[in-house]
Amino acid sequence: MGSLTQFVPILLMFVALYFLMIRPQMKRQKEHKAMVEAVTRGDEVVTSGGVLGKVTKVSDVYVSIEVQEGTELIVQKSAVTTLLPKGTIKSL
Repeated sequence: MGSLTQFVPILLMFVALYFLMIRPQMKRQKEHKAMVEAVTRGDEVVTSGGVLGKVTKVSDVYVSIEVQEGTELIVQKSAVTTLLPKGTIKSL
């Protein structure tokens, strides 16, 4: 009985760690993956480097982003962090 009560605080710590850190992080990863898979041509996005642009091509792994007329960057899909509402670039 005495050795079992020694593990209760450690178990409670792991349960708290799961609900406060691991579970929310897994939820964010799932949301990001769904958002990246939903990126289509014409969407306006922000990359992890802070680059704002309009998606011109989408492949399995890469996305072409037009940052200025005639200037395109090719980035990995996972680098897209935010999907902006349509017309955001014109309003800037």
